[in-house]
Amino acid sequence: MEVKVIQISDAEQEIEVNLTYDEILTDIEEAYKEERKNISIDGFRKGKAPIGIVKKLYGESIEYKASEKIATKKFWVAVNQEKLKPISTPQLVDIDFVIGSKLFFKVKYEIKPKLELKNYKSLEIEKPIFKVKEDDIQKEIDHLLKPYLKYETVEAVDDRDHRITVNLQRIDENGIAMIGHRSENMVIVLNDEKVNPQIRENALGKKVSESFNFSFVDEHHHGDELHKEEFKYDAEITKIEKIVKPELNEEIIQKISNNKSKTVNELNELMHKNFSDYYTKQSDEIFVNNLLNEIVKNNDFTPPSGYVENIHHRLIEIEKENAKRYKMKNIDEKAIAEYFKPRAEWNAKWQIVLENIAEVENLKVEDSELEKLAKQEAEKTGISVQKLIKYYKDSNRDETLLEDKVIKFLKENNNTKEVNAEEKLQEKKGK
Repeated sequence: MEVKVIQISDAEQEIEVNLTYDEILTDIEEAYKEERKNISIDGFRKGKAPIGIVKKLYGESIEYKASEKIATKKFWVAVNQEKLKPISTPQLVDIDFVIGSKLFFKVKYEIKPKLELKNYKSLEIEKPIFKVKEDDIQKEIDHLLKPYLKYETVEAVDDRDHRITVNLQRIDENGIAMIGHRSENMVIVLNDEKVNPQIRENALGKKVSESFNFSFVDEHHHGDELHKEEFKYDAEITKIEKIVKPELNEEIIQKISNNKSKTVNELNELMHKNFSDYYTKQSDEIFVNNLLNEIVKNNDFTPPSGYVENIHHRLIEIEKENAKRYKMKNIDEKAIAEYFKPRAEWNAKWQIVLENIAEVENLKVEDSELEKLAKQEAEKTGISVQKLIKYYKDSNRDETLLEDKVIKFLKENNNTKEVNAEEKLQEKKGK
């Protein structure tokens, strides 16, 4: 097999492959066997005609039909032989097959371009620092206590720690009830942060059988046009219950902490640690995202279109699979496709920048690293080391490990500027 690789541009190559007929003869014979299964010839059962007769009657059409399939197969043999790295769907641009003589073909494909890297080290990148608030801890404890709450029927709403049952009637601007817009026995927990503030305020001091009004404005788009609609309601209270929290004794504390705490102090310390760990992880993720965004911006370029399309398609398919998993119906595929367009382009740019950084900085994933990882997982799963290594290579696990190495290198070779997360958020809101 003669192979010639032609560099068309920084992001595109073409491969020319010449094969003698003898080199593809095994594949030709296999094609005859496959086609014979579907051929009916008088005097023989379907699929049982002698190969010689099949060749005589249909040989030319079978071999020409098989030539394109063989070209595709041999292309990937050439890719492995020449250590090529196509990043999008290859396109067969020319094929010349002569029965009994040769098979010649050309395939065009995209590759990750080489970049003149700049400004990817010694940058100053902001890292938001989140502070744990006592209010956050109390809210989390209250959330964990929900299954153990009790409700005591009372006559009036004294504070937010109440649950009310209401009959809701939508009314027009004049306070007249709108037919067909009534809901009965709606339960509203007044200390829920998601509850309309008007409901909490207007229900305060009310008794059973008394009513209060509230409203909200719904904003939605029709194309580019923003529509606003005000909804007004009359709420008749049919039941009032005071929320009674359980005593934070040892039994309750053990339950809500999964047996990790026994006292209030231990519970608060556990909650503080959980929040602190979560915020640390969030800070690190935001820092890395800020760092990668800055590096991609500093090395901006137009990524190969086919590569972007492949990533875009993969992101859409993942989203559709997630929708199936969570039994979401009537998903808007057009909206999903539009949403993932910029992300696909950014991902394509980052993957190309990543590979260029790895090459310049001589960052690699050695076989010994895959073997070490396989040994660790083999002990947990019982799967052999050899099978795990093969799986890693087939599923491009080495690419994930390489990305981890590059990100680690970038974190070590750039500077962190810690900023107060709340102050930064307020600053953005003020702009």
